[in-house]
Amino acid sequence: MRVLILGGYGVFGGRLVRLLQDVDGLDLIVAGRSLARAQAFCAAHRGAARVEPLALDRADIAAALAAHRPDLVVDASGPFQDYGPQPYRVIEACIAARVDYLDFADGADFVFGVARFDAAAKAAGVAVLSGVSSFPVLTAAVLRAMASTLEIRAVEGGIAPSPYAGIGLNVMRAVLGYAGGPVRLRRGGRPVEARGLTESRRFTVAVPGRLPLHSLRFSLVDVPDLQVLPPEHPAMTDIWMGAGPLPEALHRVLNLLARARARFGLPALTPFSRLFHGVLNRLRFGEHRGGMIVSVRGRAEGRDVVRSWHLLAEGDDGPLIPSMAIEALIRKRVRGERPAAGARSAVRALELADYEAVFARRAITVGFRDDTGGGTLYRDVLGPAFDALPAPVRALHDGAGSRRWTGSARVRRGSGPVARLVCGLVGFPEPGRDVPVEVVFAPEAGGERWTRTIGNKTFASVQEAGTGRDRYLLIERFGIAAFALALVHDGDRLLFVPRRWSLLGVPMPRFLLPSGESVETERDGRFAFDITVRAPLVGLIVAYRGTLAPAAAEAGPAGRSALMA
Repeated sequence: MRVLILGGYGVFGGRLVRLLQDVDGLDLIVAGRSLARAQAFCAAHRGAARVEPLALDRADIAAALAAHRPDLVVDASGPFQDYGPQPYRVIEACIAARVDYLDFADGADFVFGVARFDAAAKAAGVAVLSGVSSFPVLTAAVLRAMASTLEIRAVEGGIAPSPYAGIGLNVMRAVLGYAGGPVRLRRGGRPVEARGLTESRRFTVAVPGRLPLHSLRFSLVDVPDLQVLPPEHPAMTDIWMGAGPLPEALHRVLNLLARARARFGLPALTPFSRLFHGVLNRLRFGEHRGGMIVSVRGRAEGRDVVRSWHLLAEGDDGPLIPSMAIEALIRKRVRGERPAAGARSAVRALELADYEAVFARRAITVGFRDDTGGGTLYRDVLGPAFDALPAPVRALHDGAGSRRWTGSARVRRGSGPVARLVCGLVGFPEPGRDVPVEVVFAPEAGGERWTRTIGNKTFASVQEAGTGRDRYLLIERFGIAAFALALVHDGDRLLFVPRRWSLLGVPMPRFLLPSGESVETERDGRFAFDITVRAPLVGLIVAYRGTLAPAAAEAGPAGRSALMA
């Protein structure tokens, strides 16, 4: 099988070649305007798939098809929003040559307009699929999975690339081309025009049981989803899709420029493409992680529901996701599964199971959440991951009302003056072995108060589900201090990972955030805890580990909070 990749040494084309490098019997023609760059890319290639460089301008596509006779053309060049007076030149040439075609198009109008070639493609027996990328193929697959159990009314979401992912110059041109320009979408059941990058919303990407991304600012982008998804779901009245690039400071600069263009009727911002491309690809800091979220409001069994789907990608695997749809289709074709003839958007090209098969080879995790609420505190924060916890941990967290658990612990304390001062102020326990422990749980103002007595010391905190920037986190308050904690399921352990903190409601610097491993698990059939609290520049403050069981007189319902300090 021969595949001609336009823009084959670029960002998306290059990643596609990397994804296909293990496919034996595949010939990949890496094409672009620069023969030297194509040759250098091919020289660095390793794998079973064969590669060959080719100097090719898209204007010469017809001659290249006749000379190289590929079975499939993949257009990974772009920007698809600005393909000049003949935007569908490559598609027309592929239909004339009877060669199948796929593209990475992210321009809503470009993808929506491909259907005009449907009759010609069917007559030629050619499959032409446009927009074969995360937007809209992955989004559409997620929505079809959700639509099996609910009627979809409104959709919002977006993609958050890792700050280390890198962005191609053509992608930057596309973004700046529609920044402040018209973007068509649906609101209140009617088609309307908004302005690209002038609207922003915050989302937290949080696969159940995994360490979530920090709350991110997403801004409206012009993607095919906005036009091709509403016809798939007749009850859909609203749709909004955004992107959450980092650093946020540069993101906000783009927002301001987009609003200025929209307000004053300025020309497109594309002349600044190289500047933003250079800056964005040099300002790389923070976590090397990316993600995606799709949130849906709808009706199920006669009630309003809110459900969301989350994706987390670690390290260098995240940037590969936009190329995985075409990877999956090529792998299917190698197995003899070819798309039906015709020209259309790729909205139905893959199902979620197809994506999950390619995700399984990477550090990529996905999961659904029911965001309607109404469960116990830890069930709401953890989502479906709650049911995978060890039985004693579930028992402690899945009760309601006032109750009491008892046990014993071993306690260590820091020896420095600051550690002793903090222990005295909070009421942390004195060091000792087999120290008796009592924890009393009581409902309080939408959360729960824990009163812990360890030895002769008593200290208390209030726990509640986070909102806003703390969405999908557990908030624990000790007097004037509040800590936002991620609940992470790790094998037979539940980890509590500090993400943010504040004093008197004022956010504090993350480099001063107290740390230390805090774990819940099962030991000899009992609930077990191992809590360590450390502070920067101070070191160990307190550590205690032990076991708990429901008090004998209250051995029926179990508690729903954890021992945390």
